[in-house]
Amino acid sequence: MEFEVKFLPEGKKTLVKEGATVFEAALKAGVDLIALCGGKGFCGKCLIEIIKGEIPPPTEQELRKIGKEKIEKGIRLACQLKVYDNLIIGVPNQSRIGKQKLVIMGVEPPIKINPNVKKFYFEITPPSLDDPRGDDLRINEILSNINNISFNYSLVKEMPSILRESNWKVTLTIVNNELINIQPGDKTKDCYGVAVDIGTTKLAVFIVDLLSGDILFADGMMNPQIKYGEDVISRIQYASQSNENLREVQNAIINGINELIEKGLKETGINKEDLYEMVVVGNTAMHHLFLGLNVKWLGLAPYAPVIGMGYNVKAREIGININPSGNVYTLPNVAGFVGADAIADILASKIYEKDNLTLLMDVGTNTEVILGNKYELLCCSTASGPAFEGAHIKFGMRAASGAIERVKIKEDFEVEYSTIDDEKARGICGSGIIDAIAEMLRTGVIDTAGRIVLENHKRVRKGEFGKEFIIVFKEETATGEEDIVITQEDIREIQKAKAAMYAGYMTLMRVGGFKKEDLFEIIIAGAFGSYIDPLSAKIIGMIPELPISKISFLGNTAGSGARICLKSIDYRKKAEEIAKKMKYIELAVMRIFEEEYINAMFLPNSRIEDFPEVMSIIKAPINVKRYVKK
Repeated sequence: MEFEVKFLPEGKKTLVKEGATVFEAALKAGVDLIALCGGKGFCGKCLIEIIKGEIPPPTEQELRKIGKEKIEKGIRLACQLKVYDNLIIGVPNQSRIGKQKLVIMGVEPPIKINPNVKKFYFEITPPSLDDPRGDDLRINEILSNINNISFNYSLVKEMPSILRESNWKVTLTIVNNELINIQPGDKTKDCYGVAVDIGTTKLAVFIVDLLSGDILFADGMMNPQIKYGEDVISRIQYASQSNENLREVQNAIINGINELIEKGLKETGINKEDLYEMVVVGNTAMHHLFLGLNVKWLGLAPYAPVIGMGYNVKAREIGININPSGNVYTLPNVAGFVGADAIADILASKIYEKDNLTLLMDVGTNTEVILGNKYELLCCSTASGPAFEGAHIKFGMRAASGAIERVKIKEDFEVEYSTIDDEKARGICGSGIIDAIAEMLRTGVIDTAGRIVLENHKRVRKGEFGKEFIIVFKEETATGEEDIVITQEDIREIQKAKAAMYAGYMTLMRVGGFKKEDLFEIIIAGAFGSYIDPLSAKIIGMIPELPISKISFLGNTAGSGARICLKSIDYRKKAEEIAKKMKYIELAVMRIFEEEYINAMFLPNSRIEDFPEVMSIIKAPINVKRYVKK
């Protein structure tokens, strides 16, 4: 049996089978609805209002995340509410994703262009009774300087017609020593490629002129796989259930890439046939899901990838809408969740050429931590993003219109803040959360254990699960219904996320035998990292304490590294060399990580002597307990 679900105010309708969730109906209808946890009921963001229809009793998740009072008013979670009747659903503004603020560009060092795609114009001597050699032999003769040329089978079938209709004046296109295209006339200037960065949260696509290296198109979107889970583990679990699920998750990202390519072709006027190559980066899970590889073993110890080397596949084999015979190249993976995007980060940041010890963090849903220089590179991966993306924060949201992105608390505990697009506040995004907790620590609203200790102030109140600090009173918000607060649970979530990042760094330091004074420079990469205030990050102990002048923000270096490898095959060789050189540390089996994680749960850290600058400016009561290995 099927039932109709109608969403207001859009009026969009869809039919779903009995027992489907309202969240599934929203996906099918194309309704803008937040679900940071991928529809599992953990984040409590997909709030909807029941306007008409019979509904089942609330689930335990709903009772915990919404509360009886709101449920009695008809408020439910879309991912928990199942459909057993025709429904009319209202979707409030605070439950909508809104226009996402995506950072897709990053610093890209200048390089010498040497693409894998080569185009040549020739006027070929046609066959005659005196010289009746095959067409392929004539082409081989003029391409004698290229060894072991092969001919694409689908092209061979068209080759005789193209050569004769063009009067033997043609442009030949060679990729990976294979002749994949023959065009009439001189088309040597029409030579383009695509670079793709598949992040856990966002997808970025770039169309590049392979002769000049110019970026002709750059755009991004939320990773369409988010509906299968906010984090990589959720997507691995879903894709591992069946081959059908794996194809479903793969098709989601392929369709997203093709959508952006199509948009780029329309904007630039480029012919799809002239897109000859694509270079793709992403962590190991995103890499495997893109290629449709079995990801089950990535979620199980020892977390080994299926493919560690750089890999080439025909565009037609995975449904990428460039020249069907074009090449799709993925950079090598390292191990665990440290994948091709980390290699791209290293290439773009040039950490592999530095003399001094440098820390590189690609901050995202998963944070890749890389420590080293031209002599050695240590790496690990930590789960950090769900909290910074707002999944476990009461009023957390992604960086969309109305998200609080900057917070300043004055000495009287009054709050100044700014929102994305200067809209009325709808929630708070990652950079705002970090600012808020750093300011709460600096002014003494919380102590160094993260407890809210401020008493007798209008901005502090008792909530359902402990004390809360009001950032924005409800009268100033977009809805006018609720104060936007930082709860005690929110602080704990950020403590866990930042502790994982810092403990990852400290584990690499100790494994490498380095001292804290050895660290010379910090590089923050990733879309989210672009918005972090470095002082706030230091105050909460998310990064080690170095002068601001030693901290740089390079933006989306994963995308930059993909473009570098698209423009030059020389850097693909470097990528392979770097992957072999890197030493991966699996944190799950490291006692050091456990110790450092517990110490880093304090603000900024239980090792307060490592943060003299921070400790000199904060007013928080000191409450730390050093973890001692037994």
